[in-house]
Amino acid sequence: MSILSSLLFVAIIAIWGILIVNLVLTIAGYYYYLNWCRTAPPTLPAKVPFVSILVPAHNEGKVLLKTVQALLKFDYPQERYELIVINDNSSDDSAALLTRMQSVYQNRNFQVINTNAQTGGKGKSNALNIGLQQAKGDVIAVYDADNTPAASALRYLVATLMQNAQLGAVIGKFRTRNRNVTMLTRFINIETLAFQWMAQAGRRQLFKLCTIPGTNYVIHRHVLETVGGWDVKALAEDTEISFQVYRLGKQITFQPLAVTWEQEPQTLDVWFHQRTRWVKGNIYVILKNLGLLFRPAARVIWFDLLYFMSTYFLLLFALVFSDIIFVLSVANMVHITLQDYSGTVWLFAILLFILSTFVTITTEKGEMTIDNLGIIGLMYFIYSQMWLAVAIYGMVGYIREQIFHQQAKWYKTKRY
Repeated sequence: MSILSSLLFVAIIAIWGILIVNLVLTIAGYYYYLNWCRTAPPTLPAKVPFVSILVPAHNEGKVLLKTVQALLKFDYPQERYELIVINDNSSDDSAALLTRMQSVYQNRNFQVINTNAQTGGKGKSNALNIGLQQAKGDVIAVYDADNTPAASALRYLVATLMQNAQLGAVIGKFRTRNRNVTMLTRFINIETLAFQWMAQAGRRQLFKLCTIPGTNYVIHRHVLETVGGWDVKALAEDTEISFQVYRLGKQITFQPLAVTWEQEPQTLDVWFHQRTRWVKGNIYVILKNLGLLFRPAARVIWFDLLYFMSTYFLLLFALVFSDIIFVLSVANMVHITLQDYSGTVWLFAILLFILSTFVTITTEKGEMTIDNLGIIGLMYFIYSQMWLAVAIYGMVGYIREQIFHQQAKWYKTKRY
């Protein structure tokens, strides 16, 4: 077997290994879903904890009104929660809009913090830390400025958090509000269900692990204070704070009843910049916590570290290498011994991807359609390749920033 054939064989094993891991997570997630369907909804304790909801907002005037309205309509006891919007050095009409909303909701615990170029405009982590300083709650909830959560979301999150002393945080489920606007938002909708619903549930079922998303979660205040708040260097502050919770010996669980709807990128350029930020942020988290692989006391999070490393490094290499070999083979520039059965392996991988992804959408009302089955098929050929381009671009950008000691910039996702 030639060197190229050997490398291709390794690449195929890597791709299949990660496919199988995701399939196992999907199966475990579906089992979690079945058990969850038979479980009674959690209820708040007699002594309801005071909650501070933090909403970091930079130039979010287009979406703030609906978000504030939704957050002030929670069926959580009104006197037991406050809303703090951090208007983070915005240059749009956010300040005036928030002032008007405060006058409308003057009888509610609704506070606005306006930062300037000196104190703010430095990313989501910095804004959240500013909000935390003013927060009164023993429990902190975080929502992005484009979210419209269900009225019951906060109640379910807090009730779940208070049921188990081992829990440091509880995350909810988020759905795509604008899922039918473009083909891209339809891709994102299915991606959200597959990787933020079923994969989260699978990891919780098998390893008692969940990764905090950027929105729709609650966390104990004392946990945040113990770890020093959110890392201002982290572009993926959600993944980073998850690892901090793990390192304290606390758990994170998933509560699918707590649902929020969020606005996703509708154009390729906005999606590309947002996902690039995610890639850079997750690489930072991986490298920051890499040493934990050599600490037996941290073995509870070894799976997540290895999973993220495999996704961002091993899978990236395997996909790029296999794509290059495929193109060169078609051009008759290289000859490999694996090509006789690589087509069969490739076809089986596609079918496995479609099947496992389709299983995830069967859990959502209105999503199990022939159209979505076709969308999943297109995702393998189109959306997966888009993610590959983002991963390469993000990794190169991260390396360049480290070499030239450049500060990573927070990219503001465009709203509609």
